[in-house]
Amino acid sequence: MNNDYEGSYAAGAHRIELDGREALRVSGVEDVERFDETEIVMATAAGVLTVTGENLHIGQLSLEGGELRVDGRIDALTYEEQTQPKGSLLHRLFG
Repeated sequence: MNNDYEGSYAAGAHRIELDGREALRVSGVEDVERFDETEIVMATAAGVLTVTGENLHIGQLSLEGGELRVDGRIDALTYEEQTQPKGSLLHRLFG
């Protein structure tokens, strides 16, 4: 398992601050893909971040500054690695 996360995004570009389970601040947010009261999915500098919980609300959002604040009961934070477009089947077979 490779634990070298520094190479996957610029140092300091992404940060998470969790205060208890009620307040979350995220920097390095590039886009909010979808959200409701139980799940918020956002693209960050470190990959796609999914926040799950109950009564989730986006308290502050600044895409220009890449800052997002989430209020509510936070149960989990999950990352998905950023994927590159796969290209055509022929390119993948004979690449």
